[in-house]
Amino acid sequence: MKTALIQQQWLQNKETMRKRTVKMIAEASKAGAELVVLQELHQGPYFCQYEDTNLFDLAEDFEEDVRFWSGIAKENGVVLVTSLFEKRAPGLYHNTAVIFEKDGSVAGKYRKMHIPDDPGFYEKFYFTPGDLGFEPIETSVGRLGVLVCWDQWYPEAARLMALKGAEVLIYPTAIGWFDQDPEDEKKRQRDAWVTVQRGHAVANGLPLIAVNRVGFEKDESGVLDGIHFWGTSFVCGPQGEMLATASTDSEEILYCDIDLKRSEEVRRWWPFLRDRRIDAYEGLLKRFID
Repeated sequence: MKTALIQQQWLQNKETMRKRTVKMIAEASKAGAELVVLQELHQGPYFCQYEDTNLFDLAEDFEEDVRFWSGIAKENGVVLVTSLFEKRAPGLYHNTAVIFEKDGSVAGKYRKMHIPDDPGFYEKFYFTPGDLGFEPIETSVGRLGVLVCWDQWYPEAARLMALKGAEVLIYPTAIGWFDQDPEDEKKRQRDAWVTVQRGHAVANGLPLIAVNRVGFEKDESGVLDGIHFWGTSFVCGPQGEMLATASTDSEEILYCDIDLKRSEEVRRWWPFLRDRRIDAYEGLLKRFID
């Protein structure tokens, strides 16, 4: 499965961003990509740096956005993973990945389940936790276990996707650091981000795709300086082996040929699913065990 990860920086308005993204998708398609994965909230800025009720207006175009990206998937003949701000009902909004088949039809969608609330990442103000569960999406290129950003820190999410037959784990992402953080702390954060996802690949015997934003985005409220998104989009194999890695500071299309059949071989060597003690895991349903 030839895959293209599109790592981008915010270009100040939706129309310009769309044009740039469409151009990169077309380039990926011409290069033979069957699956194209976009970053989290790829049409706009990462607006969750501060709380502003006016920003809910960004979700008003959700249905039009779905129609637009459906047309792009069909025009380029690719399976396309998008990340959109969904208005479900008045006052009810989700961070939603919509996956399109090569003919432009909606193969499925996933609503982000784990929602952060940290300085510069005030997502709980904007997003209602997802209610579609952890369900792989059947496509012509395989069963895609699509999750979103903050979900990538939770092994339970990856495991449930794997147990339901996902053939690859996919994480559209928007993560970065604050420039005032010391260099050693920045390194720890980025290394942890890469490491935890490679761990999900290893524990579940699945390849994994992570697509991150890149570049600096100012906090328009002025409370913080802003976020420097660290890029580093990557693909790793079912043993956590790094197959492709993007830069930390530039837009690019990262290509990778993913062998979905390799998971069978790796799971025969490392039968983690076979040896799970499902009779002893009831504690995982508790918040904490005192």
